[in-house]
Amino acid sequence: MHPIASAIYRLALALWVGGMSVFTFVVTPVIFRTQTRDSAGKIVGALFPVYFRFCLLVTAAALVARVASGRAFTGARQLAGTLLVVFCLGIVSYHAFGLAPRMATVRETVVSLETAPKEDPARREFSRLHGISMTLNLVVILAGAALILWHETFLG
Repeated sequence: MHPIASAIYRLALALWVGGMSVFTFVVTPVIFRTQTRDSAGKIVGALFPVYFRFCLLVTAAALVARVASGRAFTGARQLAGTLLVVFCLGIVSYHAFGLAPRMATVRETVVSLETAPKEDPARREFSRLHGISMTLNLVVILAGAALILWHETFLG
């Protein structure tokens, strides 16, 4: 890999995994632990647009750096790594432009997650979408971690 492209790629992966992990495993739990559920939801909901732009930026930067290195398509391992970055960029794009707006729309129809009955259709739909969101977020974090290990092991 070209040294500058390699450095940018490693930085993008570190920001990808580190940034997403800090938001997911540190910031969000602290907000929900220190605020009411409804207040925490509003705070995290306000942070999501910035979070998704960040995720899009770092995954796109990783892809551009892979391609700029000239080794994104030079072998099976490199192609698989590139396809994994593209897959994650697709997930993050879907999350930012499809799933998150749907969640926000559904969330607006629930008066309060603290008082709405669990049988409330809007609350159930929000919970379903939230589960999908958490799963996709975890997949992208784990894929980024795998790419870090992959890069260090195979220069892929």
